[in-house]
Amino acid sequence: MNGIHLHMPEAEYHAHPALSSTGARRLLESPAKFRYAQTHPEKPKAAFDLGTAVHTKVLGTGDTAVAYPPEHLTPSGNVSTKAATVEWAAEQRAAGRTPISPEQMHEVDAMAEAVLAHPMARVLLEQDGSPEASVFATDPDTNVDMRARFDYLPAGQNTSIAVDLKSARDASPEGFAKAAASHGYHVQRAWYDDTYRFAGAPIELDAFVFVVVEVDAPHLVGVYKLNSEFEEIGHRRARRARHLYRHGLDTGEWPGYSPAIQSLMAPFWLVAEAAEQEVAA
Repeated sequence: MNGIHLHMPEAEYHAHPALSSTGARRLLESPAKFRYAQTHPEKPKAAFDLGTAVHTKVLGTGDTAVAYPPEHLTPSGNVSTKAATVEWAAEQRAAGRTPISPEQMHEVDAMAEAVLAHPMARVLLEQDGSPEASVFATDPDTNVDMRARFDYLPAGQNTSIAVDLKSARDASPEGFAKAAASHGYHVQRAWYDDTYRFAGAPIELDAFVFVVVEVDAPHLVGVYKLNSEFEEIGHRRARRARHLYRHGLDTGEWPGYSPAIQSLMAPFWLVAEAAEQEVAA
């Protein structure tokens, strides 16, 4: 199974037991949370549907978006919460479709157009390569099986820049830097890089970039590469996640927070705010 798989269905990829970037980031929160998520699979969240639909529209692969028909909308145009609507949505998901509101469908079209109108984003997505490429490998250090699904994996003609497409409220450099740190995108980037290398990939990636499009009009787009410090932190965290997973598999222990009383440091912003208030007084 280890290697690069270009046409694996998304459901088959997600059903594979190898550890993913999402699982790694959850392990770093706490092994107990990871273990709970393993035994209590989450149902699809409507909050993620817009991003999923944008991926499909831009990359041309994945679950097709479908708009809720009028009978499943309220007079104000919102999605109804009636049982019949919930049942209809479940049927669509089971058929491999992503249900979104008509208003969201317009947003998806506008966001996709914004991405493809961005000169650098378009070049990156038009390089020779494959969308939604699944990669499987085994970490030689911990013997942990890993998986990663690249939004766009280059084939190595001229430049080789892997692309991850994100939707965000704030795609500015400052805003996305905060989101990357908060959501662990640096860990995701390192995880993908490690999985790709461990798989014995035929080419070396020149870079891994994030194409970020804002949810709100005018749907501004930013293209970002994490700096070396950000990348190194991500690699350390990714290695830590694999060791936590190995320990859990070997011992059956998936700890939460420390059982001991711990001393908390005041956050920097609170200390700075208190100092400013003292000066003002």
